[in-house]
Amino acid sequence: MKIWFICKVKYAKEDDKGILKNVSENYLVDAVSFTEAEARIYDELGSIIRGDFQVTNISKSNIVDVFHYDDIDIWHKCKITYVVADEDSGKEKKVTQVMLVSAHDVKEAYDRIRESLNNMLVSFRIPEVIESNIVEIFPYVSDEDKEPEIPENFRRLESDEAAELKNETTDEEENTPVEEETE
Repeated sequence: MKIWFICKVKYAKEDDKGILKNVSENYLVDAVSFTEAEARIYDELGSIIRGDFQVTNISKSNIVDVFHYDDIDIWHKCKITYVVADEDSGKEKKVTQVMLVSAHDVKEAYDRIRESLNNMLVSFRIPEVIESNIVEIFPYVSDEDKEPEIPENFRRLESDEAAELKNETTDEEENTPVEEETE
């Protein structure tokens, strides 16, 4: 389960008229601890924000899932409720969860969250959808999932060249003498 942290960042932002104005913005970071959240927000924003910035607050959020659509970066907070049966007592229990979805407006956010959750096995309600003040979200991406950067002076091999290179290395391995261990 992901743990989302809200990081409040304060910095000087240039407005449309070119005047610097101090602003505070909220960013959502997927991390395992407050320390990692702070390190990641400094790492992520270091290349985006020009000049100095300061992380003024980090708090654990109650957001359980995030649904990103590429067409817009306006985030809406959606409250989802559903009823489940408690396994021990057999009583019904109401569960409330908060999720984020990117959408142009509240109606589209409602439609997108409904579409994203249509495979839930229990029926659910969406009693509240509000526009969030979160500017950007930084989910965790493992090093294995990141695409390696290819230096500019390198080029990709065509499939014929790659097959030929593979055959050459296989031939070289076959011709390499193997030393036997002596006792």
